[in-house]
Amino acid sequence: MEPNSLMDLGGGVGWIGTLVIGALAGWIAERVMKADHGLLMNIVVGIIGSYIGAFLANALGIRLGELFQGWFIGNLIVAAIGAIVLLYVVRLVRGR
Repeated sequence: MEPNSLMDLGGGVGWIGTLVIGALAGWIAERVMKADHGLLMNIVVGIIGSYIGAFLANALGIRLGELFQGWFIGNLIVAAIGAIVLLYVVRLVRGR
């Protein structure tokens, strides 16, 4: 089983697709966790979250390419879940 990452879930999204997905995933995570970040932080959180989400999906044996047609929805879901996990862990560490 090959590992899943942001760039290989849907055949490669490129840099612009990575930024768009990262921004949307960061924004979704920001809303779910009731945080307040700017656009740049949303992009960073979304991109880091995409790798966390891909790692979790791979560890659980979930084949995302088989579940979702196209690159956008699958990558966005994985990135948003990873970004939520990232913000949750940061909140736990900070004690808030």
